[in-house]
This record gives sequence, C-alpha cells and structure tokens, in this order.
Amino acid sequence: MDYYFLDAVSWEYSQALYHAAAHLGREALIVLRPATPYVCIGYHQDAQQEIDLDFTRANNIPVFRREVGGGAVYLDGQQLFFQLIIRHDRPGVPANIAQFYEKFLGPVIETFIKFGVPAEYKPVNDIITNGRKISGTGAAQIDDMLILVGNFIQDFNYDVMSKCLRVPDEKFRDKVYKTMYENLTTMLRESGKIPSNKDLGDELSRCYGELLGELTPKELDLELTEKADELLVEMNNPEWLLANDQRRPDSKQVKIAEGIYVIQRMLKTPGGLIRVTAVNHEGKLNEVHISGDFFFFPADALMDLEMTLQDVPADALAITQVVDKFYQQHGVESPGVVPSDFGQVLAG
Repeated sequence: MDYYFLDAVSWEYSQALYHAAAHLGREALIVLRPATPYVCIGYHQDAQQEIDLDFTRANNIPVFRREVGGGAVYLDGQQLFFQLIIRHDRPGVPANIAQFYEKFLGPVIETFIKFGVPAEYKPVNDIITNGRKISGTGAAQIDDMLILVGNFIQDFNYDVMSKCLRVPDEKFRDKVYKTMYENLTTMLRESGKIPSNKDLGDELSRCYGELLGELTPKELDLELTEKADELLVEMNNPEWLLANDQRRPDSKQVKIAEGIYVIQRMLKTPGGLIRVTAVNHEGKLNEVHISGDFFFFPADALMDLEMTLQDVPADALAITQVVDKFYQQHGVESPGVVPSDFGQVLAG
C-alpha cells in the first residue's frame, strides 16, 4: 500500500485526493492538512439547514460537500488529516461497518498514545481522551473501496466553527460554543504540545503497517491529480453542494388544505441527527426528504429509501416495517440509527 505524506495542500485537494484514489481503485494512506480554512458537510446533510452561508461567504470560507457521511466541520491547518483507502474485499477487512471502525481506528489511537494523549475508542466512530472527543472520523464506500477519514486535532478555532453553523439566535450560538469547548479537545490542551506533522504521519503509517503490511512512501503522480481535478469540476460547485437541499419540499409552494400539511421534524439518535421534510397527504407520505449527520451505507440507497416511503401511511409502525424491509433487501447499515427511528420522526 502507498503512503502519501503531503503536509499542506490546497483545501480542494485535501478532499479531492482521497475521493480520486477511491474512484481509481488505489489503496493508500494519505496524510495532509489544508493550507487554508474551509467548512465540510456530510454527504447526507443540507447545506442551507446546517451552515450560515452568509457568514462563510462574507469571510471567504469555502463550503464543500464530501462523499462521506457525518456532520459539518470547520477544517484548517491546525488539524492533520488521515485518509485510508482500502479494498472492501481485502483479507481481514470486516464486513460490518462498526467492526471496521473499531479495527482501523486502532492505529490512530496507538499514534495518539505515542504522542502523550491517552486516547481510546468509543463506539461507533469516536476517539476520545479524558471523556472528550479528540478526533472526528467517518467512513464511506466508493465503488469497491472503503474509506476511513479522520484527524489529529492539534488545536481548534471554536469561535469560527460556532459562527459557521446555522443557529436560531446568538444565545443558542453561545451555547453551541460552550458545549463544543467542553466536549471537543485538542492535542495542545491534553499534552501541552503539538508534535510535528511528519512525525505524526510516519508513526501512523508504521502502526497501519502492522495491520496491512509495510506502507511505501510515494509522491503524488499525474493519474491521481488529474482524477482529483476531474472530480472537483463536479464537486466544487453549487449544484453538488446544494443537491440535498434541492430535493427538500418547499413549504412555501405546498398548498396547505384540509388533510394536507408539511412535516418538518428532527430526531437525535445515538448515530446522529435525522432531519425529515415531507408532505402528509390525507394520511400518506409524499415528497419525503431525509438528511442529517448520520452514516448510511450504501450512501446512495438513502434516496431509494425516500422513494420507497412514497404513499406509505404516516404511521410509526407502518413506516418502521417498510424501512426494516428496505434495510434487509438492500443490506443497509446505519450505525446508531434503526428503522424505528424513521417511523418515530416521520409519524411524529
């Protein structure tokens, strides 16, 4: 397997390179950091619901939607990112996504410990120390490749992150800032120092080598950068960013009459926040849109689930039964989110 220690790259490449490796079917460990800040939202999130786009535009902070689930994050050069791309059928790779997280986050935890941070695994996909999160991680599947991404949070700008999020008012934003500071920590806060990026990357490579065989240091090549550039043409534009938002029913365009109303609800689950928007038309679901910061595998099946829920009775049990059958037919995994959660949030 190839090991790319790149250190600072353009913010676009900090996302596009691992997508490119996956689309090319190339196994690799990529370690890098963005040269300039940006905000990244999860594959299933709605940009306009999650991000204060007026603030990000005014402060020249780009917003990017990745092909990995999870929540919105503020990314900058104070975070060193690891991106592991491996074949899903490689011997020793668990088929279950929760087991995949536990196994392949192991080398990351070992690296934290090596540099004085007593990190530990917290299911489903968190790395914590002293009860606080110290690495944001996520996974996805692109074609035949599994991707595990995450970061070593060396230091963090809690203020800017809180300002990038869309919130109802400033009092709520203050609460977000306080909660974030209390529950998200950094290597600097925990150990009093920040190790060199190269030392972190090389130690991580060594730890992964114990699982996957020795990794070979490589330089970026033309095939990888050309594929990254090709993907950015599609992904670094408003159409890709707002793809989920555009599927959401617009309540202003829905005629509200007897027996017809718009559903807009949220449910916090162990696997993340589920947001739903739909039309209840005389007791049946129409125009169902599901978003949030949860993980859903395979990712593209979420849109198929939305279509499957068309004309289903707006009843928790009926919805749960349909979703459960869909999970079984499509081999869906959604760690921390179960079919009855969709029944609960859509039926109200």
